[in-house]
Amino acid sequence: MAVRHSGGGAADRTLALLWRNHRPTTTDSKPTLGRRPTLDLNKVVDAGITLADEQGLAAASMSGVAKALGVGTMTLYTYVPSKEELLDLMVDQVLAERALPGPGEPRPTSWRDQIHLYSDQTRAMFRRHPWLASISTIRPPVGPGMLAAREYLLSACAVLGLSPRQTNTAALAITTYIDSAAGLEADSEQLERSTGQSHDAWWHERWDLWETYFDVERHPTMTAIWNAKGYEDGTQEVYRFGLDRLLDGIEALRSQA
Repeated sequence: MAVRHSGGGAADRTLALLWRNHRPTTTDSKPTLGRRPTLDLNKVVDAGITLADEQGLAAASMSGVAKALGVGTMTLYTYVPSKEELLDLMVDQVLAERALPGPGEPRPTSWRDQIHLYSDQTRAMFRRHPWLASISTIRPPVGPGMLAAREYLLSACAVLGLSPRQTNTAALAITTYIDSAAGLEADSEQLERSTGQSHDAWWHERWDLWETYFDVERHPTMTAIWNAKGYEDGTQEVYRFGLDRLLDGIEALRSQA
């Protein structure tokens, strides 16, 4: 699967598009004459997300979105300048779907429960939109969706009384673990759907590895764990184990603060 990168559009126009619904309203705007447009940017972004959900990210091209909306590709360019900006708009809108509690809004009382809420919402988001797993956000779409999640995690970690640097680092570590694991989970589910073959079936086809090629003397630890039934935990147990140990480590910093 080819990796796409967000954040590739021109900064000024991308920011204006991302924050289009968060500008202060003015009372001195004059009504415009003529026919009202039948298309707006929100419909364009919705169409791109729907195509990516149903057919994969490649389907959400400028021409593909234009066709889905029943307009010419050149018409679409009057709403979004390029595919780079469209990708950022799609990603940030999906990030905002998590609807994480903002300042002053009700949220779980325990900081761990707040992190688990972020975890649950993020994993559900990737399941709804598996194409997210093929997008690198090293240069993220700095829109409302991304910043809302960042504010939420920082506020959850801030109650621990750590230094500002530790609070930021803890939030970044949590984001890295949860987002990466959720992306891998979505990629796994997408692969099963696209190939029609379960992972268990894939491994079953390669059973000869253990019967013919596997050398127990060269892999004594693997063999010992196998004999002790140490490989029986499922993906969910592995994920929760890693997250809980990460939170244990962050919480242990309280005594050093």
